[in-house]
Amino acid sequence: MRMIISPAKKMNAKEEVLPWQNLPVFLDRTETILKWMQSLSLEEAKELWHCNDKLAQQNYERFRDMQLDHNLTPAILSYEGIQYQYMTPAVFDTSMLSYIQENLRILSGFYGVLRPMDGVTPYRLEMQAKTVINGINGLYDFWGSCLYEEVVDDSHVIVNLASKEYSKCIEPCLKPEDRFITCVFGELSGGKVIQKGVYAKMARGEMVRFMAEHNLADVEEMKSFDRLGYQFCEELSSETKLVYLKNIL
Repeated sequence: MRMIISPAKKMNAKEEVLPWQNLPVFLDRTETILKWMQSLSLEEAKELWHCNDKLAQQNYERFRDMQLDHNLTPAILSYEGIQYQYMTPAVFDTSMLSYIQENLRILSGFYGVLRPMDGVTPYRLEMQAKTVINGINGLYDFWGSCLYEEVVDDSHVIVNLASKEYSKCIEPCLKPEDRFITCVFGELSGGKVIQKGVYAKMARGEMVRFMAEHNLADVEEMKSFDRLGYQFCEELSSETKLVYLKNIL
């Protein structure tokens, strides 16, 4: 079983926490993206990122000076978004780190696919960014099917804890033997399940930690997740969707 999650925009280098284990598997492709990013002017990069002047300057300088094999941080510790804050990987014990290294994959516009302990450097590049690299429009086409091929394992079970921006890297490549299961964390409103972005990110992080703590090996075991006030809802779930509702009476 493999889980997929999104990266986070906010990143930092934390070399002193834990050593990284491997370089990312698609580093040659990342090098190609890096060269393209370094060819952009500051204004072109800012337009690509849709961010303020301060963030644009910071990330422009990061790409300008970037080395892909120096001053690296394990990916799972480098990302600092809400999902990662609630996952709290910095306090994982050895068995939990081993579990996520085997079962968790982070999708990335810059690196493609990352194992949690792969060494990365801070960057800013979303999967939906409007790039033209080697004549290929967009990162979805640039990465193609290789992300799916790296994610899927012998179980052919993929638990989707990623946003739509990133899960759509995998879904078009699915084969009949694959089981792609999306976790939905929401609330009932007017008879519909409403998923709010911030709360969903919090729950996704908690789910990764829950699975690592309990060494889950089967989707059925995920139904016992009950953190942040969520409970599994059997009647709204299906073979391809696990629905968790908040504050069920």
